[in-house]
Amino acid sequence: MPEMTENTPDRARTRFPGISSRAYEHPADRSALVALRSLSGFDVVLRKLSGLVNERSLRLMFLGGTVRVGDDQFHHLNDMVRDACYILDMPEVPEVYVRQDPTPNAMALGSDHPFIVVNTGLLDLLDDEELRFVIGHEVGHILSGHAVYQTMMQILLQLGSRLAWLPLGNIGIAAIIIGLREWFRKAELSSDRAGLLAGQDLDAAKRVNMKLAGGTRLHEMSSEAFLQQAREYDAAGDVRDGLLKFLNLLGQSHPFAVIRFAEIDRWARGGEYERILAGDYPRRDDDGGASVTDEIKNAAKSYRDSWERTADPFVGKVRDMADAAANAAGGLFDRINRRNGS
Repeated sequence: MPEMTENTPDRARTRFPGISSRAYEHPADRSALVALRSLSGFDVVLRKLSGLVNERSLRLMFLGGTVRVGDDQFHHLNDMVRDACYILDMPEVPEVYVRQDPTPNAMALGSDHPFIVVNTGLLDLLDDEELRFVIGHEVGHILSGHAVYQTMMQILLQLGSRLAWLPLGNIGIAAIIIGLREWFRKAELSSDRAGLLAGQDLDAAKRVNMKLAGGTRLHEMSSEAFLQQAREYDAAGDVRDGLLKFLNLLGQSHPFAVIRFAEIDRWARGGEYERILAGDYPRRDDDGGASVTDEIKNAAKSYRDSWERTADPFVGKVRDMADAAANAAGGLFDRINRRNGS
C-alpha cells in the first residue's frame, strides 16, 4: 500500500490535520462506533471474525479481474483518492480498483488494509467534482472503520440463513439485522458528510444524488424541485404510508436518494460544516476520551430533532419506544464499561 504524500489538490481546498471521524459522523452512527470501540477487545474480536471473509482472496480477485488505479491507469482517479486522503489526513492511501459494471456504485472493502472499488457505471455517470465527492465518501467509510464493523452483519446474515429452519431462531437474528441496517444507513449519511469535506462542493454532492435517482439528464431536473420531492416524501400520506416507507427501507443498505440530498443540504447549511472548515473539529488523538453516554444522548437528540422536523404521522407512533430504547442502550453500555473498568 503506497504511503501518502502531501500533494496539493488541483484547486484550493481546506485540509483538516488530525481530524477525527467523529467530526462528520451522524450522531446515530457515531454513538454506535464510540460504544463499540469502548468495549475492551471488541475491535480484536471483530478483526478475528472478519478473517472468516478472506481479505487476501478478495484483493487477489480484484487484482486479477479489474483495473488497479495508479499513475499509469485512471490517473485522474488516483489523484482524487490521494487528494481526499490528504484533506482528511488519512495516514495511508488505499488501493483503488475499477470494475467493469454498469451499476453506478462504489464500495470500501477489507479491514486490515481496506481498498476501494469503483464501478465503470459510476465513472460514466459522474463528472470530476461529483466523482470527487464519491471518493471522499468511500475514504470516510475507511476512516470511520465501517468496513470492519459491517463484518458483524455479514456474519449474522450467514447465521440467519443457517437458522432459518428453526421456528424462532431466525427471528432474533432478523431483529438484530434490522437494527444494524438502520445503523449502516446512518453510516452512509456520515460518509456523505466526509465526501463533502473532501470535495468542498455542495452542488456536486447534490448532483450525485440527483443522478443516482434520475440519470445524466440534469437539464431535465431541478435541485429545488428535488428538495421539494424530499419534503413530500417525508410528509406523505397517513400512518399507513409511514409504515409502508418503514417497510420499504428494511432491506435497503442506503437511504433513498431524496433523503440523502435533503440530509447533506441540511448539514451543510446547519453550521457544523462551516465550523469544521474553520478548523473547529474533534481530533483523533482525543478519540479515546470520547464518552459513550454523551454520544448516545447525542444520538437520541438527533432522532428527536428529526422527529420534530418530520411531518410523517407514523413517526409519532414509535417516538416513545425509540426514546426508551436509546435510554436503555445508554444504561447498558454504562454498566458494561463499569464492569470492564473494575
